[in-house]
Amino acid sequence: MRDLQQQSIDALQAMLAARPAGRGSDILVGLLGRGIQSSRSPIMHEREAARLGIACSYLLLDFDALNLPDAALPSAIDAAAKAGFVGLNVTHPFKQQILSHLQSLSAEARAIGAVNTVVFSSDNKNTGYNTDAWGFAQGFKDGMNGAALDRVVQFGAGGAGAAVAHALLELGVKDLVLIDSDAGRADALAHRLDKTSGQRVRAEGNVESALETADGIVNTTPMGMAKYPGLPFPADLLQPKHWVAEIVYFPAETELLRRARALGCRSLSGIGMAIGQAVRAFELFTGKTPDRNAMASHFEAAA
Repeated sequence: MRDLQQQSIDALQAMLAARPAGRGSDILVGLLGRGIQSSRSPIMHEREAARLGIACSYLLLDFDALNLPDAALPSAIDAAAKAGFVGLNVTHPFKQQILSHLQSLSAEARAIGAVNTVVFSSDNKNTGYNTDAWGFAQGFKDGMNGAALDRVVQFGAGGAGAAVAHALLELGVKDLVLIDSDAGRADALAHRLDKTSGQRVRAEGNVESALETADGIVNTTPMGMAKYPGLPFPADLLQPKHWVAEIVYFPAETELLRRARALGCRSLSGIGMAIGQAVRAFELFTGKTPDRNAMASHFEAAA
């Protein structure tokens, strides 16, 4: 563990030392994940902070680029705190792994069972939050108003999937079907949500039968990302009657969205969720209320 901790500290110190001269900061924030070099989070946070008169540096703590194993996660959290970070965003594959390495959780993060935002306090305490659920819900309300919610099939039951499932139930989905490559993970999430939500949530293994009667489809897996091209299910199962929502935002048009739009399906990209979760995270990091429209503009500028 000491070797991993030193490796994490060395990687962070090298990153901080490599920053251009003169980049002093009022606040230092980072993103923990793998394969995150294309993230637009740095520009969203830094530009909105500058608009509000705050000097912010947002760094990518990419475990792939830093050649760190998953086991270095707790050491990286500790190293970030010691380096003076005010907080971290968390993405694939750490949104659930990080739970056991945090000292406290917000009520929403505890209910969802996943964290995408960590805030460090001045007394070296850390608290995990989830802003993904709110971000997805806001994006859905903006782009899919009036969509049928009787039966929705969600692919993915990981950290992002748990947040989106929580949001879908709050949006009014009556029957939520979860499909995941790890059947046990889908079963566990379905059991927890079915017991606490009062709505019908169940895991399913038969993709074809699940999609046959679905109103909508949500992809919360990494499939569609530049690093994981493709679809989470066979393309010929997609029908014009389905609406389709993504949480992947890079590329903005995934293979799933491209095929859905070609069929005439109503569709929603992952951009709304990406912006929405950042709005809430920014407020947690800075204590300031950001402008959602301004952050959307920063997001587009990052393209």
